[in-house]
Amino acid sequence: MKIFYAVQATGNGHISRAMEVIPYLENYGEVDVFLSGANSTLELSLPVKYRSNGLSLFYTCNGGLNYSRIIRQLSLSRIRKEINELPVHKYDLVLNDFDCITSLACARRNIPSIHFGHQASFVSNKTPRPAKPSRPGEWVLRNYAKGTQNVGLHFNSYDDFILSPIIKRKILTADPKDHGHITVYFPSYCLPELIATFGELKDHRFEIFTWEVTSTQQQGHITFHPVSNTRFSESMINCHGIICGAGFETPAEALYMQKKMMVMPIKGQYEQRCNAAALELLGVKTFTQLDENFKHLFAVWISEGKHIGLKYEYSTSEIISILMQKANHINELAGIEFLESAFR
Repeated sequence: MKIFYAVQATGNGHISRAMEVIPYLENYGEVDVFLSGANSTLELSLPVKYRSNGLSLFYTCNGGLNYSRIIRQLSLSRIRKEINELPVHKYDLVLNDFDCITSLACARRNIPSIHFGHQASFVSNKTPRPAKPSRPGEWVLRNYAKGTQNVGLHFNSYDDFILSPIIKRKILTADPKDHGHITVYFPSYCLPELIATFGELKDHRFEIFTWEVTSTQQQGHITFHPVSNTRFSESMINCHGIICGAGFETPAEALYMQKKMMVMPIKGQYEQRCNAAALELLGVKTFTQLDENFKHLFAVWISEGKHIGLKYEYSTSEIISILMQKANHINELAGIEFLESAFR
């Protein structure tokens, strides 16, 4: 079997998940990866055959999206060309982890595919949303990438096609400790803003991960690390608590290890607002920005915040097995449709 795996690279989460998934997919066939986006800072160990800048996300230094830079890098002519040239028709199975180019390429050639990953869970109305949903945000979640079938991942199984998060092997096999530090990751803030906020909290030790440093640096009670999958996992495993964006992979791993956690959605990213709503239902503390109120919020959280844990139902192996069952189903349907058209 030849498998085409489209991986969104507007952040590190999708790539981190792909690194865990691919060894299991390779038990079923040959895997070629299409990497779409230019925001990942992780070292790649993926069988990347095709690459695109896709729709890359860029951030300001104050917790939000840099819309002008996003628009400047967007080339509709390039995307149209990539849609026409992407050889999805040469594969037995197309897996799409939230990439619009692959989705449109499959639609153009009438190729069945599986929309696989966290964003696929938002096809269901049962998946948590914020109190005030965003109409444009809902449109993006439902239309940016589509599949013939959906296999969603979320903190809970809110619907029958939504499975447990995929947890990194390093986290699964870890023996979590509490070495007292707080692990921090906010890709939408720059160093001066991070220093201004966490520099005031001198009674606590922080390990902050940022793309602005290339080697570990110590500044008083703060240790700055370059973004690294291995080092970040080690910091999380041994931390007292985690403060991060309301993404999916990091909060899922924090819940698995029963780490105290506080999350802040990136401004302008509706999916993160939805994640924050789901985490609030579980009892996780959320906030909206790093400002003068954060010091108080932190003090309350550090003294009263709960260690919330979840037991996930499915292993990575079981998730991929379910995924391949779906793949067999859509291939059978495609064969039936072919036969029906042949005898019309």
